[in-house]
Amino acid sequence: MEEKYIVWHIEGGLGKNIAATSLLNSLKEKHPERKIVIVASYPEIFLNLPSVYRVYRLGSTQYFYDDYIKNKDTIVFKHEPYYETHHILKNKHLIANWCKILDIEYKNQSPVLNFNIIHQINATKWNREKPILLIQTNGGVLNSDLIYSWTRDLPFYLSTQIANKYKETHHIIQVCKPSSLKIEGAEIIDYTLSAMELFTLLAVSDKRILIDSSLQHAAVALNVPSTVFWIGTSPKNFGYALHNNIIANTPTDTTKLIDAYLFDYSFEGITHECPYYSLEEMFDVPKIIEKI
Repeated sequence: MEEKYIVWHIEGGLGKNIAATSLLNSLKEKHPERKIVIVASYPEIFLNLPSVYRVYRLGSTQYFYDDYIKNKDTIVFKHEPYYETHHILKNKHLIANWCKILDIEYKNQSPVLNFNIIHQINATKWNREKPILLIQTNGGVLNSDLIYSWTRDLPFYLSTQIANKYKETHHIIQVCKPSSLKIEGAEIIDYTLSAMELFTLLAVSDKRILIDSSLQHAAVALNVPSTVFWIGTSPKNFGYALHNNIIANTPTDTTKLIDAYLFDYSFEGITHECPYYSLEEMFDVPKIIEKI
């Protein structure tokens, strides 16, 4: 019998790849006769998932056409959910828009991560004398020299106030980039870890302060509620009800978005797009510190 396939091509960041894992079981249920082949920018996310047949890294697809396309019974999904109307208008979640593309029913599916036994053993490297408060202050490309990206990063004053609140009871671990400002007294992770290694830290942490980045997607997969800050992006597109989502105050809209096309703000945090003129305008810091 001829084998049948689904090829799902997933580009973009680590968080987007994690979000995609939420629909693999639904895709397999809709097409039980087909083997799912993933081509992704972060293939390690998919390696331990039972519904996946093969995983390829973008750009490393030797003999792919002969194996899965030429004269094969294959369905190919190579679409960009970010350019779906409901995503652009911030009406639906990323996963819901992917459901439309994949022609499957949206049922509030959540991301999935599986740790193999080596991941579990290696997680003991994060043992500390006090429970861990994990705070991700900065995200994006690790080798970027940008100190602060206003659309997604935590303002440094806010992150230090959070750390000060918990420094007596918790071991503070800050996840950031080498160029980021560092919280005094915190253990700093500004170097490259494998995705799964970073997620084991997330799994063993006691409290989590996160931004719109890969860790907040992974936290849902691990069912660990976290506090997530939102500034230039929206939880309507990327967030989850599991988390305590803290949304920045609505800006006064005096900034002219001269370069904005389909989206208001870029992920990169372009300086001239920033509509805030003070931290107080962005967040009510004392009230936030009191509630966390």
